[in-house]
Order: sequence, then C-alpha cells, then structure tokens
Amino acid sequence: MKVDFSGILELSKKYEPDMTKFLRDMIKIPSESSDEEKVIQRIKEEMIKVGFDEVRIDKMGNIIGRIGHGKHLIAMDAHIDTVGIGEIKNWKFNPYEGFEDETTIGGRGASDQEGGMASMVYAGKIIKDLKLENDYTLLITGTVQEEDCDGLCWQYLIEEEHIKPEFVVITEPTSLNIYRGHRGRMEIKVSTSGVSCHGSAPERGDNAIFKMAPILIELEELNKRLLDNRFLGKGTLTVSEIFYSSPSRCAVADGCTVSIDRRLTDGETFLSAIKEIEDLDSVKKAGAVVEMYDYAKPSYTGLVYPTQSYFPTWVLPEDHVVCQSTVKAYENLFNKKPLVDKWTFSTNAVSIMGRHKIPCIGFGPGKEEQAHAPNEITYKEHLVVACAMYAAIPSVYIESIK
Repeated sequence: MKVDFSGILELSKKYEPDMTKFLRDMIKIPSESSDEEKVIQRIKEEMIKVGFDEVRIDKMGNIIGRIGHGKHLIAMDAHIDTVGIGEIKNWKFNPYEGFEDETTIGGRGASDQEGGMASMVYAGKIIKDLKLENDYTLLITGTVQEEDCDGLCWQYLIEEEHIKPEFVVITEPTSLNIYRGHRGRMEIKVSTSGVSCHGSAPERGDNAIFKMAPILIELEELNKRLLDNRFLGKGTLTVSEIFYSSPSRCAVADGCTVSIDRRLTDGETFLSAIKEIEDLDSVKKAGAVVEMYDYAKPSYTGLVYPTQSYFPTWVLPEDHVVCQSTVKAYENLFNKKPLVDKWTFSTNAVSIMGRHKIPCIGFGPGKEEQAHAPNEITYKEHLVVACAMYAAIPSVYIESIK
C-alpha cells in the first residue's frame, strides 16, 4: 500500500485548529490522578466525533479507541492525568483556563501530556480520511493514574484486558525526537526503630532519628558511585521524604522513615538496588528495614489494582524494526533524519516493555522540561508534526515487516 505522505501533512495542518480546541478543552478540565472521569468523557466525545470504529472505557477508567480490524495490533498511548498546579503564585496565567497565541498553547497538561492525546485522535481521523487502514488494528489509549504510578494502567490493560500489541508508541513529550528508552525507577522506604522516653532524659531512650542520620550521609555517598550506562546515563538516588513517630515534641522519637527516589539505569535491578542500601554499614548498625513501597490507590471508578512501586528500565535496540520503521516514517514525512535519543523521566513503557517485553518507541509533542513546571506550554507546530507521525507509523511498520 502506497502511503500518501504529502496528504498526511496537508491534513495534519488542516486539523491544527481542531487539535488546538480539543487540547484547550482538556486543559480546562482538572484531571489529577484518580480524578480523570470528566476528561475521559471529553476524549470519548472527540473520538466518536472523528469516526473511530469503537470507543470504550474499561473498568479502571482507561479509554480505548479502535481503528481498523487487521491482524497486526498496534497501540499508541497518552496518559491523560496531570500533576497538580503547585504554587499558584508561580503561574503567569490560569493553569486550567490556559492561554493560546499564534504558536503556543498553555495550561496544566499542555505538554505532559494531553497534547499527545489531541494529536493521536486526529491522526485517527487522517487514517480514516485517506483510507490508510492496512492489515492492522490501531488502539488509541487514554490512560489513568500514570502520574501516581507510571505503568499501572498498562499492567491492567495487559494482564486483565489481555491487550498485547506488537508495539506501543508512547506519546509523552520528546521535542519531536524519537526516544527508544529511559531509566527505570523504584520507591524505597528505609525505617529505623527506637524507644521513646521523656525528652528531659534522652539517655533513657533510643532515638530513631539519630539512628537515621548516618544512613542519610551514606546514602548521599552511595549516589555518587552508582552504575553508569553509556546510553541511559547514571543510576541515581535521592531522599525525597522524611517521617517520624514520637509521643510528643517533648519525647525521644521511636520511629523514623525516609523515602528514596531511586532511578535505575540499564544493568540495575530492584534486587541490586535494595541490597546496595542493606549493605551500608550505617543500615546494618541501626538494624534498619529496607523495603519497596506498594501502591493501592483506587482509580476514579473505584477499582484498586495493587502493585509494587517498581518501574523497570527499558531500552529498544536502535536496529529493531519498530525503531527503524519509525525513523523511516519521519524521514518520508519531513525529508530529514530525526534525533534518536532517550527520556530523562519515566513513562508507561516501564510496564509495557519493562515488565512485559512489548516493544515501545517514543514520539510526542512538547518539551520534556515543561512537564510538571509552572507556566506549562506546548506548541501548535508540534501537534501537527506528531499527528502526521501517528498517522504514518502504522502503515510504514506494516510495509517494513512484509
């Protein structure tokens, strides 16, 4: 099947106002993790409007739009939950009302990552308009709870809905580059225990906070010597939270816990990351407990799908057919070579490829540095380019595997 690349570009540009309006409508609907129902309904309305063959919402609350009925199952994903707005004084405009000028769209979720959803939906319309349906079935997913627990939605889709595509396009922001991997992460808890007593006689007790102090120093040093990788970069850790238990301000603390955000590079595992901390002299001396956090927060539908807070590293080889066909789609559309790189943050691919070994490739509108930032923006041109890529990728892949 010959792909009309110039026709794809022409329609992508034509639908820029529709994508812009759709994105601005999504931005206006607050949709933090576990509160996505209203934005899901807005996406459903748009999918039906542009002519998807099927639109449904699963028991977790993810929306799944289908185009075609060929034997090769391909998926494209955008998480449609957002983080909160943070300190409102840091915003120059209303984060939910947003703004628009000739080139940009502003608002919470503009880049991370409702822009990807806007481009995907109109890519579906272009596939219909140009009759690009080939021997594939395309699923467009708008997934929930990613900001709280990246990949949980796709654990559910794969394990419970039994959706197992040949590959998934992750539409998180990539500055219109092609991304083929990122570090994994895990959320670790380190706890010390003590014995409380009156603060006027601390020698009678055993202070859990003091026990934690040398552990914090060793954790800072451990971060400096973690494994490095030429493509993904170095593994890292940082202490992100600290908690305590104590009968009062006038007492010795009998408990102390810190949270660690651990980023895992290629070659590191959750077992190796836990053991590195357990082997610290200060941890052994304090008898501290090192463990992973669990996640069990209900989705907006009330469904609870518990998981460990472990999000595996993934890398798609540069010579993989999914990477090569995505590069080919870009070259055919734009007559230039793309930059093939990686994300700094993590995405739903931690489950799709990290846990379940389903190949993933990244291409998305917006810039990574806009994610979670005040005055978040994306670019109209990015929506157009991403839309064209999403319309072209399935057919180019099908031609590449013949």
